[in-house]
Amino acid sequence: MNNLKMILLPLTTKKAYVVVLLFFLSLTLSFSLSQRVIVAVEAAQTVKEDAKPGMELPQFEANQAAASPQATAGQPAKGAGTTTAAAEEEEIGPVQYRTFFGMDSRVVVWIVSELHLMFAAFVLGVPIFAVIVEIVGFKGGDIKYDKMAKEFTKLLSAAFATTASLGGLLGFCLFGLYPEFMSHMTNVFAPTMYVYALMFFGEAFTLYGYYYSWEVLKGTAAKKWFHITLGVLLNLFGTGLMFVTNSWATYMMSPAGIVPATGKVLSLAHAIYNPLWMPVNIHRLIANVCFGGFVVGAYAAVKFLGAKTEEEKAHYDWMGYVGNFIGVGALIPLPFAGYWLGREVYSSSPVMGNIMMGGAFSWTFIIQAILIGMLFIGANYYLWLGMGRIKGSERYTKFFKYLIFVIFMCFAVWLTPHNLPLSGEERAMIGEQYHPFSKYFGVMAAKNAVVNLIILSTFFSFLIYRRSNKGDMVPFSEQGKAGKIGIFSALVFCLLMLVSYAISLNFIELEANIKVFVKPLIRALYIQSFAICFAAFLTFKNKGKLAQTMLFAVTACIAVLYFWYYGFQVMQKANLVLRYLSVTQVSIVMSCLIMNAIIDIFMFRKAKLVGGIVWGKMPVRSQYALILLCVVIVILMGLMGFIRSGLRMDWHIYGVLQDTSQWAYTPTLAYMGRVVGLIVALFLGLVTFVFWLASLGDKKEKEKKTYDEGYEGITAGYKNTH
Repeated sequence: MNNLKMILLPLTTKKAYVVVLLFFLSLTLSFSLSQRVIVAVEAAQTVKEDAKPGMELPQFEANQAAASPQATAGQPAKGAGTTTAAAEEEEIGPVQYRTFFGMDSRVVVWIVSELHLMFAAFVLGVPIFAVIVEIVGFKGGDIKYDKMAKEFTKLLSAAFATTASLGGLLGFCLFGLYPEFMSHMTNVFAPTMYVYALMFFGEAFTLYGYYYSWEVLKGTAAKKWFHITLGVLLNLFGTGLMFVTNSWATYMMSPAGIVPATGKVLSLAHAIYNPLWMPVNIHRLIANVCFGGFVVGAYAAVKFLGAKTEEEKAHYDWMGYVGNFIGVGALIPLPFAGYWLGREVYSSSPVMGNIMMGGAFSWTFIIQAILIGMLFIGANYYLWLGMGRIKGSERYTKFFKYLIFVIFMCFAVWLTPHNLPLSGEERAMIGEQYHPFSKYFGVMAAKNAVVNLIILSTFFSFLIYRRSNKGDMVPFSEQGKAGKIGIFSALVFCLLMLVSYAISLNFIELEANIKVFVKPLIRALYIQSFAICFAAFLTFKNKGKLAQTMLFAVTACIAVLYFWYYGFQVMQKANLVLRYLSVTQVSIVMSCLIMNAIIDIFMFRKAKLVGGIVWGKMPVRSQYALILLCVVIVILMGLMGFIRSGLRMDWHIYGVLQDTSQWAYTPTLAYMGRVVGLIVALFLGLVTFVFWLASLGDKKEKEKKTYDEGYEGITAGYKNTH
């Protein structure tokens, strides 16, 4: 019987290769059909635009007639066959645009660039928490953390080649399809491109060195620290690559360091450090960690669903929890970074800012609100289900119904549009442009308030999850110097953040009648500072829970209730103060999160355990929640990529180099949805295949182990018979 198993074992792998072959054939066919549909839709839109009276198609040159919708770059125009010999001898100008085998060049670059960015986000985000997990395991002496960090890196090494291949394809597409645009970019950023290539080699060498030396650099502390150093270098190279490419992307939105009329480079440093560079760096760094965490969580969910043993279920349940924790941890500050980026877009170009929030792209932010709301709801739902694996968590389940109510009400306010799509008759019935009730929920004052309330609610969910199996607490006075240093450090940090900003508000240059609206912001910052100090005082007096409750209440009253009301007043009477109000809101909420987190850590540091965590005891629906979070974050990244690029409208480089191709129009939401949907399907299909390739090594090890055990059994039986 063992011999028969050893013979049949290789045959089972052939089915996998057949499945993969069919998958790739179907993926190729779907891509081809989708591309044809997109081209057909776009051609129809072009014909409609051409039929409108008074509308002209974009021209390649100022003195050239509008191109025919059917004419594309590299193809002869009508009447080309009747040209004379003199016309044929005319000098041909430089090529501005080309087509991709007759297909829409913009869609091709759109798809390839988004796929590259998604894989790059995974490759840049995962090493950050992989190294952190490895350090935690090394310092704590827990081999489980080391094993999980290695599994993270295994996924990373498999995805890196795909990222590099897509990056190469993107480079060829850009240089081949948009030669004039890339000529300008090369003229400005040529030195950074050489740096990029060198840093790419550094990332590749450190990545594979980090992964393949994992088992070699074990045994001593010196070897392990050298291995961790490789991981840190990997993160530095990856972050540097992201910063370099972000300078190129943000230069297209807010060009600096050149003469706009001629394109002459005045300062490469100013071109790199343009107004949007640092906001995009921070936003993408946080978003990459969030993206990587949710993708890893989905990988663990799939492995959990296919696990055969309780040990495997426990491992992948724990891995899924860590992935979700990382995703949620990065998701909480992400809206703050996004607001900073949006504010800088307004400051860089008011026209671009108005188009973003009040023009053609306003409804895309309603879609964004739905997706972000799904992320927060899904993450909280997974946390609540996870409490079922913890003994003693029954004490906190009573809070679920209140959290569900708060989060869903905030979600409803967040997705409420300011301008409802009303007909003329409906608007006449209302009597005004805006709905008399919903207009109070469609403005940024309301949306900023509920976003902060969602963040506070999600943080509260994590706190009750963290203390689910904790019992009697050790008084804070018995926590030693570590507790006192931790609380004091958090107190100093929060006070520096709040008080320094309050002082800076006194020196902003505004008119006297507008500056009076800044005074309430300063008072709010000082009230929050006092609340932070009082929370630290209560903690030192062994009343940490009261301190947390008080700080949550004060923060909610100021950042949510009061600023919701005061935001309307500012919008009507002093719109310029809104940017300072939002930063004040962010500072107050962040101080609450930081202080309450530190208090909770030391308050339950030596608490008695009511029960343990039974890893692997999770309902199946929890794993589907993790998969849903992955799909939503991929859709969200595709949507935000469209918004960031589309804000330039018909400019390659805003205000400097105009897009004069036949594709220089803003796509409709339906068209955008089809393209983003195709990108999401391609990414999920590719990442599934890449992860399957990464798992082949595990299967080979298991098969080898099975073969060795079978061979030993046959040998032992042979010896016994002789």
